[in-house]
Amino acid sequence: MRQWRVGGFPRAAGETRRTDLATTPYRGYGHAMSQRASGPGVLDALSLLTEVTDELVLRGVRDTHDAWADRFGGYPGRAITSAVYAGVGLGLRAAATGLDRAGAAGIGPRLDQGPRGRFVRSAVNGLIGDSLAVERPRLAITMAVRVDGRDVPLTPEDLAAGFPSATGRVVVLHHGLCENESYWERGRERVGTTYAETLVDLGWTPVFLRSNTGLTVRENGAALTSLMDRLVVAWPVPVTQVALVGHSMGGLIVRAAGAVASDHPRPWTELVSDVITLGTPHLGAPIARGIGHGARGLARLPETAAFGRILDRRSVGVHDLVDGLAEDVPPLPRARYRLVAATLTERERHPVGHVVGDLLVRPPSAYGRDRRGGELFPGADVLHLGRTDHFGLLNHPDVHQALREWLSS
Repeated sequence: MRQWRVGGFPRAAGETRRTDLATTPYRGYGHAMSQRASGPGVLDALSLLTEVTDELVLRGVRDTHDAWADRFGGYPGRAITSAVYAGVGLGLRAAATGLDRAGAAGIGPRLDQGPRGRFVRSAVNGLIGDSLAVERPRLAITMAVRVDGRDVPLTPEDLAAGFPSATGRVVVLHHGLCENESYWERGRERVGTTYAETLVDLGWTPVFLRSNTGLTVRENGAALTSLMDRLVVAWPVPVTQVALVGHSMGGLIVRAAGAVASDHPRPWTELVSDVITLGTPHLGAPIARGIGHGARGLARLPETAAFGRILDRRSVGVHDLVDGLAEDVPPLPRARYRLVAATLTERERHPVGHVVGDLLVRPPSAYGRDRRGGELFPGADVLHLGRTDHFGLLNHPDVHQALREWLSS
């Protein structure tokens, strides 16, 4: 079984070196408070929006305008038009700088104070989180355990306060791309409960994570291993069993974490009994491939190159969804794997359902089965959900029933 060490992942050609979140020493709540009392503010988000407006929208309009004009022999007054574009761009950059400084001073409301702000921050991190980690670290999310919309420091005191009814059976739930921990509440109105409540009834303690899904899957896997090592040591009671549940990209991240070597005498991975993935693109997602092909196609012509740049701005996390995780990330030898897939059609083998899957992921990828008959998870339990989409996998009644069967012992 191939393993990576925390901080030892190879980077793609041209990828900017980033601070490895998993190897950064955890300094506790006091350090986090001194660095940024309550996270990034609305002004930080407005600064980013202004910068993106300049880089992508304004420059895209300018370049497209000029390219079409050149196609038909140019136009009079080009110097004046260029000066207008330059002036607007200068104003946008000045505004971005001012907003950034105000955000750094802590002026204005915090994004994480409300669900809408948390939604925006998580979505932006999924789309360009790798860039944020380098250029705008205040907006970048660091993987953390979450309770009531806040990070919980991994100290015995804070974990005991955050999980007053902790048991030795810990189930870790990781969200998908551009999501956050609140997505595990989706569908509650449909079934009247959540996966977390079902798991509590079974004697498990749910632990929700939030991470920067714009980073590479393997980088987030390293961060998860570092977090789990600390969580198991500081947990209020001895941990006897761990289950991992991932929706979409979250399933790739929990798999990647299992391939990271740990220096602990008893690695947390030895406690993992079950891995459950919901609509995870183990072998890639067609929509991610389509975005890449679209970006390359648009870049071929000057008239559409600006639109190609917009698509190509996507994060390395989105790039990772093109191929998923292959055989070099094998299953944990002691864990049982449960793989859930969905299709818009009632029958899994319906021609439409086979092609579009749940709109984002097709069943063969969710099951880890390639066209040549190979399987990433031999002997795994599989569950198909008909007439539902990718987000319908969250709090689906059939998954509730499956959890009771899979995790009752």
